[in-house]
Amino acid sequence: MSMIGMLKAAFPLIITLPCFYYFSALQTFRSELHPHSTMAATRGTVTAAAGFDAEADAQKLRGAMKGAGTDEAAIIDVLAHRTVAQRQRIKETYKQTVGKELADDLSSELSGNFRSVVLGLLMLPPVYDAYELRNAMKGAGTEEACLIDILASRTSDEINTINAVYKKEYGNTLEEDVSGDTSGMFKRVLVSLLTAGRDESNKVDDALAVQDAKDIYEAGEARWGTDEVKFLTVLCVRNRNHLLKVFEEYKKISGRDIEDSIKREMSGTLEDVFLAIVKCMKNKQAFFAERLYKSMKGLGTTDSVLIRIMVSRAEIDMVDIKAQFLKMYGKTLYSFIKGDTSGDYRKILLELCGGE
Repeated sequence: MSMIGMLKAAFPLIITLPCFYYFSALQTFRSELHPHSTMAATRGTVTAAAGFDAEADAQKLRGAMKGAGTDEAAIIDVLAHRTVAQRQRIKETYKQTVGKELADDLSSELSGNFRSVVLGLLMLPPVYDAYELRNAMKGAGTEEACLIDILASRTSDEINTINAVYKKEYGNTLEEDVSGDTSGMFKRVLVSLLTAGRDESNKVDDALAVQDAKDIYEAGEARWGTDEVKFLTVLCVRNRNHLLKVFEEYKKISGRDIEDSIKREMSGTLEDVFLAIVKCMKNKQAFFAERLYKSMKGLGTTDSVLIRIMVSRAEIDMVDIKAQFLKMYGKTLYSFIKGDTSGDYRKILLELCGGE
């Protein structure tokens, strides 16, 4: 099948998007289609299955749902060991051979957190992100943590694609829904991130970095009250390498780490989103490791966070997230998941985790 054919099968609306978004969505497929490309994802626990046969997988899934009861082990065996691109092929083949949508059949057969993981695995990354953002704002209350986790960690290209997908799927723009569901400076930071206006170059302007550090210091630690707009201007717009230099200069000027100052100067969701941006710039995998740890430590589990990170990062950088988790907490991510979850939900998460 051609690359365009695969994309049409995977996600018809991508074909109607502007070229920029179309090529952005193509990147999702590069690691399977061109394993030696520089874009290939090599740090995931989920990698392309050798000898992949979409028809055999589709039939195995069909068999797992036929008759009385469901063979959850067969579903895990297929979906947790195929890449996003391979799963799209399975979805298309299933529809051709069975005449039904795979996601609909799985949704009616499964339940709870296990179903959430399985359905998440069937979606392309920007579709899954858009779906998660929509769910975070639907109904009473807002899951601000979801908005922060996704918008603070995605690249400008990824956010542009999410914006396009969201509009196509849900009618409203993502900015409209975020603006209607949040308020104050927290809303302004999210809206800024949604413009995908961050400089993505590697260029560092040393003089500007010193000025940025001074501006943030004078907007926070050096005055009564805090001018949050200065933080927004620097943290939401500058590129990663430049910001690392700003953080270095800030410590020289203030004697504090930028994270400590944010904790002292801000509170609530505004503190959370600024800290998330800083942590993602310093070390994105450490940020996700911390989010996973916090989702499981203490009483109860924040399953929405655990599922979202395990599904969205399994093919991208889960190997590095696991290494960071062990380094930061002295225990394996695998052992945490094993001790905190149960049943088929535990089994599929452990497969995505990829062993100790």
